[in-house]
Amino acid sequence: MSVDQTSWEAAVRHLYEDAYPYDATGPRRHENWVLDVLALMARVPDPRGWTGLDDAAENPERESCPNYPFAAHPSEYIARRLQEIDRDSAENLLLALTDDGCTLSNLSRFSESEAELRVMARTLLERYGDSAIYVTNVNKPGHVRGTLDFTSSGWAYSPLSVYSEDYGLIVVSDTEVGMFWNFADY
Repeated sequence: MSVDQTSWEAAVRHLYEDAYPYDATGPRRHENWVLDVLALMARVPDPRGWTGLDDAAENPERESCPNYPFAAHPSEYIARRLQEIDRDSAENLLLALTDDGCTLSNLSRFSESEAELRVMARTLLERYGDSAIYVTNVNKPGHVRGTLDFTSSGWAYSPLSVYSEDYGLIVVSDTEVGMFWNFADY
């Protein structure tokens, strides 16, 4: 099943409008897709012309650092800080990214049920197809390798930005790379 622009953009806006997000998609041009992540951090345009969210787009810091709020790192640095996760964990992570703290308790602020919010998260993932891979800088290890456990109280992440906390999901398909990221500074 393919997702349309209206549904995808509505899901992005609804889920992340109260966060400090960077939610965008760029083209996949390299076998080493981390190079495409770097281009996406530098605001490469969406290949379909779809609109994501970029709260830092107009920040004056971008004049001296176009990647802001992402820190300038080589691809090897970024690759070492990412781990592959399964699709269910990616769906949970999309829901945890809706506000600070990277937790599913963030869902309590929505008027929709968890099931309705999960439909929105699945809408986001549908854009990238069934063969996409999912990677994150979040470490909430589950009982099975490649899963995240959002019932555990402890978690860690490998920051990629200038903020004290950042966490996100990268979705890689054969043709596109999507980033769903949230930033916090405490």
